[in-house]
Amino acid sequence: MACNHDHSCEDHNCSANWSLYKQIDFSKTSRSTTPRHISSATALNESIAGSVKFVFKPWENRLSSAEGYLESNEGDPELLVFIPFTSDVKIKSISVVGGADGTSPSKMRAFINRDGIDFSDAQTMQPVQEWDLVENIQGMLEYETRYSRFQGVGSLTLHFPDNFGADTTQIYYIGLRGEATQLKRDAVINIVYELMPNPSDHKTPAEAWGLSHVE
Repeated sequence: MACNHDHSCEDHNCSANWSLYKQIDFSKTSRSTTPRHISSATALNESIAGSVKFVFKPWENRLSSAEGYLESNEGDPELLVFIPFTSDVKIKSISVVGGADGTSPSKMRAFINRDGIDFSDAQTMQPVQEWDLVENIQGMLEYETRYSRFQGVGSLTLHFPDNFGADTTQIYYIGLRGEATQLKRDAVINIVYELMPNPSDHKTPAEAWGLSHVE
């Protein structure tokens, strides 16, 4: 889908109608005493604890860094972001706005309904989908999901293993578009994904990115 944002977004689906921002669970109350069960949006390897909360904001504020941004620790560009939802959602696309000078993430891997995974898990488990990213500094690009695999999502974990050569990775915005359901997430359900290779998944670079301009 193409959109240059030279119109009023009230007449298009690039506004809150499709945004899942309000479905993200920022609750401070843990659902479990087990450390690996996390209820609030969190990140591993963030240089400032709790800074992951700054990347989730309305679309129109996506380029603002007034409050802060997510950055990895010096010399280690890897980040792991856990995003729980207040209800099951269907995710159509993901947008990531990174920093300049090589600090933008260069790859993204997604896992759904797998709470509490660490870097070792993320590096060895098969993701539901992965993308090669470009430096989307102006926030005008999104990455489409294989929609049939992103149904009934109670939590989303995004793994950013590397960037474009900088010592740290910076993320200013993560936007999710899709639909919310009425099913409340009273418990997090772990699902083991056994994805078989599919010849149709091997596409040209442009197709593999699932890239399009955001509406």
